[in-house]
Amino acid sequence: MDLLGATIVLAVLLTATVAVGLYLRWQQNRPQRHIPHEVVQPERLGADALGETATLLQFSTELCARCPGVHRTLSSVADSRPGVRHLDIDLTHRPDIARHFHVMQTPTTLILDRDGVIQTRFGGIPSRDVVELELNRLTEEADVRHA
Repeated sequence: MDLLGATIVLAVLLTATVAVGLYLRWQQNRPQRHIPHEVVQPERLGADALGETATLLQFSTELCARCPGVHRTLSSVADSRPGVRHLDIDLTHRPDIARHFHVMQTPTTLILDRDGVIQTRFGGIPSRDVVELELNRLTEEADVRHA
């Protein structure tokens, strides 16, 4: 293989690698809603209760550099909405919880409805706007069910 051929192969491999990386990063921060039905029990997490309307369940670790920023955002959202609670669970010494919820990265955020059913999952840093939209959707669906 000559130098030109090798350069073309390297360029194609580099382009493919960058494209796959960008796609995975794009997917990472998008909300996932196709989640198997599971009811989260607050006692399993070491919490006394879930939110009356919804719960923002954040999984963090001690060494996570992005987790404090997500914590501030989710706490702010929860504080601005009646009935919404933010729980931040440190997985550093709880690999059982990480395994159970299939947490492969931190932060990971789950939005639970009033009954503790997982409605939405975010891997990475969720934007405040998207969290707000998901909570609005959840609240509207609950209003329709109870009407």
